[in-house]
Amino acid sequence: MVKLNKIKPLKNEQLEELGFTWHTDSDNSKYISESLVQITTDEAQAYYNAANELYDMYVQAAEYVIENNLFFELGIPFNLIDAIKKSWENDVHWHIYGRFDLAGGIDEKPIKLLEFNADTPTSLFETALLQWALLKENAMDESKQFNSVYEAIQQNFKRVITLFDDTELFDKRYDGWKILFSSIYGNEEEEATTRLLQQIATDAGFNTGFEYLENVKFDENGIFDRDDNQYEYWFKLYPWEDIAVDEPELATLLTNIMQNQSAIILNPAYTLLFQSKGMLKILYDLFPDSPYLLKTSFEPLEGVKHVEKSVFGREGANIKIFSADKKLLNQQDGPYGNYKKVYQEYVELNMDESGAKYQAGVFFAYEACGLSFRKGSEIMNNMSKFVGHFIA
Repeated sequence: MVKLNKIKPLKNEQLEELGFTWHTDSDNSKYISESLVQITTDEAQAYYNAANELYDMYVQAAEYVIENNLFFELGIPFNLIDAIKKSWENDVHWHIYGRFDLAGGIDEKPIKLLEFNADTPTSLFETALLQWALLKENAMDESKQFNSVYEAIQQNFKRVITLFDDTELFDKRYDGWKILFSSIYGNEEEEATTRLLQQIATDAGFNTGFEYLENVKFDENGIFDRDDNQYEYWFKLYPWEDIAVDEPELATLLTNIMQNQSAIILNPAYTLLFQSKGMLKILYDLFPDSPYLLKTSFEPLEGVKHVEKSVFGREGANIKIFSADKKLLNQQDGPYGNYKKVYQEYVELNMDESGAKYQAGVFFAYEACGLSFRKGSEIMNNMSKFVGHFIA
């Protein structure tokens, strides 16, 4: 049973002062829960260990996919394969951050991987900033949480320059290279998340700029803002698979920009391998004895309650749950139905005394660095609530 502590919520005005404007869902309910999940030090350590081990497994699995040309199995668009290979071959294409979605981890339930949001993960603002604000508002010890997300991403931006070396070498090696940050105009959450990442990079010591995606200019020689200022790095909070499908000419152009070494794109193209839920099947093939993995196949599972997922999709869209005898039990519609399917063994999420379910999210930036939760029903969707945590 999930243990909850009722807290004094932050008022909408306080949230907006922090730059957090998406605090109210479409049904006028509050997006930020008025309770915190209570965990133990051992549970926090277990989440940390799980995310670190899972990332290492993903790296090995990605190498396996590339060596064996398994891109089709993962649903990878053909026009991004060269970009993926190029970004994988050279360490300068550095993975800034991602988020593992996990079941279990509380009340002695084993931690199980549900998926890895490696390309465009959100809930960053909430995890990195709001959890601190919630504890401070309630006069709680702010150090009593598993949360160094801001600092970890800041250090990881420095590794864009130092790579695997000590980040203290950043000032010595940095030569004024600039990062342009981009999101789509009109999406408050994505813009705030992108501008937060820009601030983190600025704090790390980078020269940065922001430009809406619609106004970014691309040619074979590089990436430019609307005023024709050129940038050596470009961070886009826009999915690689959407670029491939909706903007095929841009996919080709970005590949050429990478080949010409005109700019480096963050998060790198190879994070699309991690993002694909088809990787869950590859992981299970490679690491069948891992305690963190659920049985996964490209075919419906026999005799086991299981979940059908599209290899690319967000917010629980196009999820179907089947009984062991393949009867449809639950589903959620969405726009990702044309993508290849993967089938994962069903696992119960942790529940509170009211029956609400909780899914853990662990951010990763070179190492596991922060925990938060989503509260909802059997299929988490865009009406699920954000829940902070504290270590008792």
